[in-house]
Amino acid sequence: MRHSLGDRWVALTERLDGTGHWLAPLGLRLILAWEFWEAGMQKFRGENWFTGIQDKFPVPFNLAPVDLSWTLATWAELIGAVALALGLGTRFFAFALLVLTAVATVSVHWPADYASVSELWRGYAISDKGFGNFKLPLLFALMLLPLVFQGGGKFSLDAVLAARAGTAPRAPV
Repeated sequence: MRHSLGDRWVALTERLDGTGHWLAPLGLRLILAWEFWEAGMQKFRGENWFTGIQDKFPVPFNLAPVDLSWTLATWAELIGAVALALGLGTRFFAFALLVLTAVATVSVHWPADYASVSELWRGYAISDKGFGNFKLPLLFALMLLPLVFQGGGKFSLDAVLAARAGTAPRAPV
C-alpha cells in the first residue's frame, strides 16, 4: 500500500498536533515558572526598590502603598511560578502574571522618552542603555498569552482535575 506525500504530511502533522497539546504548554509553563520564580526570589531576598518608581505605576496600581505593592508582586511571582510549573490554575495565574508584566513594563522597562518609533524600538533590548529594555517582558507577555487562552495543556494538574470532575472541554466559541 503506497502512501502519497500528502498522506504522510497529514499523518505527521496530526502526530505533531497531538504531541503539541502535551509539550508546547508544558514548555511555556516551565520556562515562565523559572523566570518568575527567579524574579520573585530576587524581590524576596532584596530590599524594596518600588519606592522610587511607585509614581510610574499605572492607575490603580500607583494608589497602593509601596510595601503592599512589593509584597503582592513578590508573592504573585512566587506562587504564580509554582502554579505554572504544576499547571494548576494556569489561566488565572498566567493572567495575573500578564498584568504584573504589563505594570513592570510600563513602570520600569519602557523608555522614559522617545521621539519616534525608531527610537522606541531601541528599547527592544535586554540591556538598559538609556532607551528602556522591554524585550524580555514583551516576550514573557507573548508567552503567557497561549496559557491564558488555551490553558495549561494535557500535562497539567488542571487537565487531571478536569478529567476527574468529568468536565470535558467544550468547543471553542
